Amino acid sequence: MTSPRARTASVCGCLTLLAALSSCDESPSPAHRKPSVAVSANEMGGMNALIAAAKDEGRLNAIALPRDWANYGGLIHGFERKYGIKVTVAQPQGSSQDEIDAVRKSGKSRTAPDVLDMANTFARSAARQNLLAPYKVDAYKSVPISQKDPKARWVNNYGGYISIGCNANRLKVCPRTFSDLLKPRYKGKVSLDGDPTRAGTGFAAVFAAALANDGSFGNIQPGLDFFATLKKKGNFNPADATSAAVASGQTPIGIDWDYLNLAYAEQLRRKGVNWQVAIPFDGSFAQYYALAVNRNAPHPAAARLWQEYLFSPEGGNLRLKGFARPVLLDAMRRDGTLDEAAAAQLPTVEGTPLFPTDAQLEKARVIVDRGWAKAVG
Repeated sequence: MTSPRARTASVCGCLTLLAALSSCDESPSPAHRKPSVAVSANEMGGMNALIAAAKDEGRLNAIALPRDWANYGGLIHGFERKYGIKVTVAQPQGSSQDEIDAVRKSGKSRTAPDVLDMANTFARSAARQNLLAPYKVDAYKSVPISQKDPKARWVNNYGGYISIGCNANRLKVCPRTFSDLLKPRYKGKVSLDGDPTRAGTGFAAVFAAALANDGSFGNIQPGLDFFATLKKKGNFNPADATSAAVASGQTPIGIDWDYLNLAYAEQLRRKGVNWQVAIPFDGSFAQYYALAVNRNAPHPAAARLWQEYLFSPEGGNLRLKGFARPVLLDAMRRDGTLDEAAAAQLPTVEGTPLFPTDAQLEKARVIVDRGWAKAVG
């Protein structure tokens, strides 16, 4: 977002290689593994076998996928139309932590989530809790090594930059930096999209605020201090900056991913609302979101086919239509499968994005979990 999950070879006690080959029939061929344990489509006999098995299941249980988030509406429609598999989404406005909670609570039930879409830090947590099934999509090798789990339990699929969205119909001057957000004119108007202890968006916003205030990937504390100051000044609005809250005007300023704020701008323009979007130069922070399969997925073939679809050129180009950057963008450009017109709509960002290390993410996660409630009361 290494090898797939290790498979134990049986010892047949054969005296010769020929005898060993003829007497180990008890171990299934990797090409005929069940979907629930297949680590690749090849282990099931190829993509056609995976598609057939997924169609037989006929269903996919997803969770926490708003249709206006990174074009999940278009992706769900495309998957259903292409394969005839019905996709249901539980808790559309749920957080990454809600997904983990649902997997743990549902166990092996038929209503358990098949697939997960989580902020990177939460995907790592789910992997440590042994909740995820290893699976290598066909494009696995093309995903940068820093954007995938060495054991293929999660793989990053799409991402973007933290941005500031603003309702210019209600505010004469929109903020463009984190320092702007502290100005008196924004009293009671600055919201996050989710609690940073449960939602990846909120957590990333704290990281971005840290970078804007002399923090670093190794020091997220200035981000907590920033929001404590924002709250003290009366500028922090505790309402989540969801699409509904943005549309209703409840959250005039929303710190969110650029692909979400840009999608809101497009949607609200039709209603006469001027939603402006800025990527703050004082706190530029990028991150990808990870996809994973529940190890107890009730529809294991459909779950794996969903991963293949989202990592395919078709899936990547649909992401672009939702202003999100597919992790395979560079690979798609090289092989000629990129929708260049859709890619041209992405906002220009200077420099090459940098990402925290695993250790830095885990350290930051602990600090935010312990300090957020104190910071905002």
